Parts: sequence; structure tokens; C-alpha cells
Amino acid sequence: MTAALEISHLQAWYGESHILHNVNLRVEKGEVVTLLGRNGAGRTTTLRAIMGLTGARTGSIKVNGVESIGMPTHKIAHLGIGYCPEERGIFSSLSTEENLMLPPQLAGGDAGMSVAEIYEMFPNLLERKNSQGTRLSGGEQQMLAVARILRTGARLLLLDEISEGLAPVIVQGLARMITTLKAKGYTIVMVEQNFRFAAPLADRFYVVEHGQIVETFASSELSAKMPILTELLGV
Repeated sequence: MTAALEISHLQAWYGESHILHNVNLRVEKGEVVTLLGRNGAGRTTTLRAIMGLTGARTGSIKVNGVESIGMPTHKIAHLGIGYCPEERGIFSSLSTEENLMLPPQLAGGDAGMSVAEIYEMFPNLLERKNSQGTRLSGGEQQMLAVARILRTGARLLLLDEISEGLAPVIVQGLARMITTLKAKGYTIVMVEQNFRFAAPLADRFYVVEHGQIVETFASSELSAKMPILTELLGV
């Protein structure tokens, strides 16, 4: 079966700095996979490399079997990938609903979630639909950043530190969102510092250190791997 995402021997640079060293990972359709690691380990760079947002890249990145390593970013997005960066990118001059409607739907792909479906999943956004983007709380901005991707029809979601700095009640809401999206058949790759948030959600984990994958294991192996994780991550 063709993987949703298959990365082989990926190397990536920012200018002269060689950040990723021979990264290999595979994500099946409908899986939730979490990249664990300390700050600066190369997790965010892995997501950015998938989207073509680093400098030079070599190796192979296949999205649903299509080689994307030589594609520009806008073409990669049209393969059905939605990237939610840590900085969220909400436009302050636009209302919540205008932000939501901003990205076009992907041509020829799956139809994205309707606005009604999105408001059902994120009732906070319905309440704030006429508010300016920057008047939203951090949690509401995070919901909006994810909701905007869902409307495009992307089925492979790259989520970078979506729980960072948010109140526990909001983090619980994001966990429910990920569970719902998984049930709908979405494929999710998360970068997370918050281990307690990521642990119950992921099917599999990759641990990144110094730009390399140093451990990979399934959720069923989590308890057995805790001593190693404590050493690598300080969790």
C-alpha cells in the first residue's frame, strides 16, 4: 500500500548549515505520527523540508507515491499537504471568517470541509467569526490556523507545536480535534514538545536528535521506551 508520506535519505540545509542528515520516515494513510526531540533537533526543519521551505534538499520525499523533492512549495501543497507552522500566520486586518476563506481549495483533490462542518468542530470560531484575527486568543488563533487548512481539502496535515503556550482546556480541545480528524481518515504528522499531549494521540513516534532519527517505536511500546525517552528528552 502506498504510504501517505515516505521520506528516504533526506538531507537539508539552511545556507551553509547542514541540518538534516539522512532522515528516513514513513507515515501510512490515516496515521498520527509524532516527531519528538529537543529544541533545535531538526523536527521543524523536517516539516519545512517536506514543504520545500528549507534551502537545498537531497534524497526523496514521496507524497502518496509522488516524488516531490524537486517541486516548488506551491506545487507540493497541491499534493494535498497542509502545513500549520508554529507562528500560525493569522492576518490581523481580516476577520476570523475572512482568514478562514483565504486559501483556495485544492484543484482536483478532495473537497475540503465546509464552513458549516468547520464551525461545528470549532464552535469558538463561529462565535468569533466577525472578530479581527489578532483579537482572538492564542488558542482560537491555533484553531483558525488548522481550520483554514481543513477547508482547502488537504488530507496530510503537518502540525508544528500546536499546543505550545496554550491553556490546558484549549490543549484538551486540540486533542479532541486530532482524534476527530483521525477518525475522518486524515493523516497527521505532529512536532510536539508537550509529551503528555502527544503521547495518547500518536500511533507511532520518531525521536530526532542532531538532525537524525535516533529512535522509532509504536504507541504500544511507549512504556518500555520511557527510560530512553527520559534520557533523550528529559520527559
